[in-house]
Order: sequence, then C-alpha cells, then structure tokens
Amino acid sequence: MGAYILRRLLLVIPTLFGVMVINFALTQFVPGGPVEQVLARLEGEGDAIQNLAGTEGGGVQEETGADYVGSRGLPPEFLARLEVQFGFARIVCDEGFTGTPSITAPECRKEPIPAVERFMIMMGNYLTLDFGQSYFRSVSVVDLVLEKMPVSITLGLWSTVIAYLVSIPLGIRKAVRDGSGFDTWTSGIIIAAYAIPGFLFAILLMVVFAGGSYFQWFPLRGLTSDGWATFPWYQKITDYLWHIVLPVTAQLISAFATLTLLTKNSFLDEIKKQYVMTARAKGLSEARVLYGHVFRNAMLIVIAGFPGLFLGVFFGSSLIIEFIFSLDGLGQLGYRSAVERDYPVIFGTLFAFGLIGLIVGIISDLMYVLVDPRIDFERRG
Repeated sequence: MGAYILRRLLLVIPTLFGVMVINFALTQFVPGGPVEQVLARLEGEGDAIQNLAGTEGGGVQEETGADYVGSRGLPPEFLARLEVQFGFARIVCDEGFTGTPSITAPECRKEPIPAVERFMIMMGNYLTLDFGQSYFRSVSVVDLVLEKMPVSITLGLWSTVIAYLVSIPLGIRKAVRDGSGFDTWTSGIIIAAYAIPGFLFAILLMVVFAGGSYFQWFPLRGLTSDGWATFPWYQKITDYLWHIVLPVTAQLISAFATLTLLTKNSFLDEIKKQYVMTARAKGLSEARVLYGHVFRNAMLIVIAGFPGLFLGVFFGSSLIIEFIFSLDGLGQLGYRSAVERDYPVIFGTLFAFGLIGLIVGIISDLMYVLVDPRIDFERRG
C-alpha cells in the first residue's frame, strides 16, 4: 500500500502542473485584464468587460497594450506603472544607471514580461506557499480565503453530514422494504426534491420563513447576529444554528436523492447475493445479517466517497445560495475574482484547492481500504 500511495503522491505534481498550465494559458486569450479593470473604474465606466472594443476594424486589443479604449486620455506613464505593478512588465535601465529605477527616467524603459516567464515566476512563488496579494483588495490571498472560509465550511460540512445522517438510514429502510408503499411514496418525495432547483427552494424558504409573506422565524442574512462576539457561549451556538437553518436546507435539498438511492441500490445488490442467503439459513437475525454482513460491502462506495463529496460541496457551494442569503463565502469570492480578473486570487485558490482535491482523492482510496481491508490497490496495480 505504501508504494501505491507514493505513486499517487508523485502523480500529484504533473497533474497539478498541467491544471495550472491549461488555466493560465486560457487567461491569455480572455479580454478585459486587470489593467483594463482599473482604467474602467477610473473613467467611471464600471466593468471593463462591458466596455471592451477593438480598433477601427473591430479586433480585441492586447491585455497590457496602451491602445485599448480605457487608455484614452490617461498618461502613458500611468499605464506603464499599472503593468509593472500587476507583473506584466518590468523596468529595465541602461547599464551604468545608478538611480532608483523609474519609468520616468530617460535611461529606463518598460519591458514586457513574456507569459512563460510570468507563469514560471508564479509557480516558483507557489512552491514556497507565497500566493501573492489581491490586485483590488490590498490583502493577501491566504488571508482573503481564510476570511471567507467559515461560510463555505458551514455550507459544506453541515450539508454533507446531514445528508449522510438522513440518506443512509433512509436508503437502508427503502432497500429492506423494496416495493412497499413506504418505498414508493418516499421515492416520489426524493425525486420531487431533486427536481427543485436549489435557488428556487431558497427563495421559497425566504418568502415563507424569513419575513416574506408569512412567518419571520429565521434571519434573512449572515451567519451570526450583530454583537455575536459579546454573546454567552451557549447563545453563540444557538444564534449560529438559527442563522444556518435556511441556507443549509436549501443547499442540501437535492443531495438526498443521489445518496439515498445509491445506498438503497447498494443494499439491494448485496442482499440478493449468496452469502446473505447463507447467513439467514444459519439462523442469524435480520439485524445481524444487515449490519454485520451486508453493511460493510454495501456501504463501501458510500462511506469511502465521503471525503470527495464533502470537498465537492465545500468548494462548489452554490454561488446563488450565498448571494440569496447574503453569505460572503468562497463562491462569491471566486465569482468576483473572475469578473475583476484578480489573477492572484484566481490562480492562488486554483493551486491550493487543486492540491487539496488531489490529496483528498488519495484519502478516498484509503477510505476504501479502511472500510474493507480486503481491497489492495497495490496488488491490483
């Protein structure tokens, strides 16, 4: 098993490098870079993406060029400073220059940094866990992610735990009573819940329970109330739970279907096997058969998939759910960073989350071995 884990860890390096190369290359062809965003804001034009225009022939301008629409009426020195500040260019001075390098010095000039060199500089910084600073928020990428992390942890952790606590017992019950009235009407409810879009259900919850047209039982926004830090510890817990009821419910409404039906089908598949019939023939109780023999085999794929499921919910928490309930989490951070072309945040989070995702994949394999020691990935390889 040790050799298998070592191979998987070594495979993380080229995989992560390939992910970063592809995404970095794609950004080179996307119009509306960070320089254009700054210029659009200075000229009061809002989002530069909505104001992109080409030359008279209609072509799109270069990301760091000085001829795009946002540069009109602004001094070239200002544009050069922006490009240097964002890492698209460097200041190069003539040999023998002794002063401070400046774009205004006659002996100095701006030199564009090739994309390949910028990528290698970025990856070198990431290897030392230097993820840089946000272009537009004047805060490090690490601090920015840590600031938004509580929202994503709340949505991801609670949604995953509650989904498992409800879906696994329900799936087992449906498998045992397959074809009964209980199985039929619960399947109808599960399929209906799966068909309801999360954002639509979130709006329904707000209208009914958050001061819309009916009741005002739950708060409308945020994870905590004003003055939460001064509350006693027990009131902090209740206030936190009070705030997360609606967003977590909206987040996991469709998660029940897949997990419940997966559990049911896994149990049905195992119940029909020969060893179950043998166990029953020996006089074992139904509970002993189900939880002593069937459970380990049937729940292999369900339990082993927990790390991956949590990671998917954690990093893929719904942007719309965050927006509806005014939760400033990683979903909104990713969206704003993409719109603003905040490259340090985009690539820094992509590198960190990609690395975590690959490691969680290895943990998922270890979970298979933990649930069923008979599995040996190293021998199979």
